[in-house]
Amino acid sequence: MMIDDELALLRAHRNNIGRYQRLLKTELTEFERRFIERRLSEERSAIERLSASTFPLVFKTPNRTIENATALLTASGQG
Repeated sequence: MMIDDELALLRAHRNNIGRYQRLLKTELTEFERRFIERRLSEERSAIERLSASTFPLVFKTPNRTIENATALLTASGQG
């Protein structure tokens, strides 16, 4: 697979994750919530697999660290 294709797939997974996170903030039935949480987990796993194969030397950073850094950048007007 070409790097452009892989990057497009990573963007698609990232967009799906954002969509699922927004949906989880809405009022859902328990069945809907479980479905979305499962899909969110699948999307995150897909990103992990694709990232590992596309960028094998990238160091893994805990999700919480990434979320905190993003929040700080957004709050400071940099992101």
